[in-house]
Amino acid sequence: MSSLSVAVIQTCSSTSLDDNIACVENLIANAVEQGAEWVVLPEYWAIMGANDTDKVQIAEDFGNGRLQSVMANWATRFHITLFGGTIPLKSPQKDKIFNSLLTFNPAGECIYRYDKVHLFGFSGVGEKYSEADTIAAGEFLPQFQYNGIKIAQGICFDLRFPEFFRRQGVFDIFILPAAFTYTTGLAHWTTLLKARAIENQCFVVAAGQGGQHANGRRTFGHSTIIDPWGEVLAELDEETGVACVTIDLQKIKTVRRHLPAILVGRTGSLKIK
Repeated sequence: MSSLSVAVIQTCSSTSLDDNIACVENLIANAVEQGAEWVVLPEYWAIMGANDTDKVQIAEDFGNGRLQSVMANWATRFHITLFGGTIPLKSPQKDKIFNSLLTFNPAGECIYRYDKVHLFGFSGVGEKYSEADTIAAGEFLPQFQYNGIKIAQGICFDLRFPEFFRRQGVFDIFILPAAFTYTTGLAHWTTLLKARAIENQCFVVAAGQGGQHANGRRTFGHSTIIDPWGEVLAELDEETGVACVTIDLQKIKTVRRHLPAILVGRTGSLKIK
């Protein structure tokens, strides 16, 4: 495979599960009309609750539930590989969920699961977030290869931990669903995405929430696709919508050949003085 058409879906999810499902379905149809083969949904696409505990109330058992059935159906109906943003899955802790990214192939099979490891915490002027109150941290490092393509995965706050992605090895595409707040997104979103693309010499495909939500939260949007040189290939603003682009996978080899930074790093072999 020398090229691949990828799309990011950006939503301003509400407190209504039905409305969010209908919105995402329309956006996926739009992406497919543009030729998308891979589609990435944002974090919390199914619900941006009035309260943080709302997502706990709709949590599903892994392998069974409305949201998983809906995503499997989208994958088969539109014949796409779907990176399903995040949905809440039940955890061993009754009052907490796993914030999980499920990947579905065009046959509707869930071929990979990643539970968010790094949980967002922030307090600023008029803002306070603590995901650890309602989310259990994942315990496994993603290791995913699909159709000969090595894929790194992260969710939102994971983006701030470069060592997390280096530990995933040398990969070709980095998939990131997110719901960055407007405050942190304005300050850091694009800088962090470009840094991950440049230091790993990979494509970055990041789908975010954007806009003013019914619960009062404002998210930054700017869903983005970046190439291994750090060039932005497609980007939305704050609006609900789709960005789709065909990426040249040969660009990965070209960048690494001209600037072999990722393959010759000596950090792991150095001694402490």
